[in-house]
Amino acid sequence: MASTTGKNRNILASLVGDTPPAAVTNPPRASAPAAEVARAAPASAPAATIPPRLNDRMAGLSRLASGDLKEKTLRLVDPARCRMWARHNRNYGLLSPENTAELLEGLRAQGKQEFPAIVRRVADDPNFDYEVIAGARRHWAVSYLRAVEHREIKYLIEERELSDEQAFRLADIENRARKDLSDYERAVDYLSAIDLYYGGVASRMAERLERPKAWLSRFLDLGRLPVEVVGAFGDHLQVLEKHARDLKPVLAQNPERGRVIAAAGKLADEQAGRRAAGLPYIEPAKVVATLRNAGLGKTEAPTASGETRVVKHGAVTLFTVKPKGPGKAVLELALDAGASNADFIAALQAELVRLRPSA
Repeated sequence: MASTTGKNRNILASLVGDTPPAAVTNPPRASAPAAEVARAAPASAPAATIPPRLNDRMAGLSRLASGDLKEKTLRLVDPARCRMWARHNRNYGLLSPENTAELLEGLRAQGKQEFPAIVRRVADDPNFDYEVIAGARRHWAVSYLRAVEHREIKYLIEERELSDEQAFRLADIENRARKDLSDYERAVDYLSAIDLYYGGVASRMAERLERPKAWLSRFLDLGRLPVEVVGAFGDHLQVLEKHARDLKPVLAQNPERGRVIAAAGKLADEQAGRRAAGLPYIEPAKVVATLRNAGLGKTEAPTASGETRVVKHGAVTLFTVKPKGPGKAVLELALDAGASNADFIAALQAELVRLRPSA
């Protein structure tokens, strides 16, 4: 029995083949040579050739029918009709032209979005048609190009039917290897998900994520860091899983934990001063060392005994700090610097906090 594909090919061949000549009711008598040629010709004409593109399409239909191939429906939509899923693991408010520069450049060069975002249908809000499960950066970048650069570009999406737990796992897989999603953001997401979807059972969650339980436990410890400790780093993007491991022993119980929290508050104030003055944050390794020493009751050597420091406001040099013996430092002000007195004062305050952290 002929296969369905074979039947389809025959039908399509008859549709796309050359139109046969009209029947001749009174054909002329062929001469002897012509008659011999006619008798020597094949009894039937060769089958019509199927155009390559149609042949490829038929092959694709055959693969779809067999389950070897799946088709997806992608849509181009206005990003304003898409909202972020409430449990999206990326902080949308932190996205900016600076930390999405590479993505923006790709969109400008291509004039379109290459990879679709994953969304699901919204039924509870007439202002939106979809909510974004994976693709917040793409949503932000397309929205930015439309609003700021007035580019005619739309948001490429793939709609799926997903439960919250499935949406959580898909978003995690999508963002797990991305460097622009911090360890701390991921850890907070895991800490919330373990109670929402897995009954608080880490082994069940690890199995669903297909990750070792020990790996998951380390991220859960990071998510449990006190907010004061996270603030000590100045920016939660600097907080890594290894930092929670290093601090876990001194946060396990009092009085060590109390000393760590107190030291973290002072560091957070210093980091805020540095941020206001346009200075870089204290390095995470030094933050961890300071907090561990505080927990263990140790004190650090005076920070003024280091090398000469140049303090700037943006690209403008305000002053230099030169150590001069134990517990002393000399400041040389750049009085002709193109900065305001308020800039100088803010930078000086931040430097005093750095030099005298316990004052």
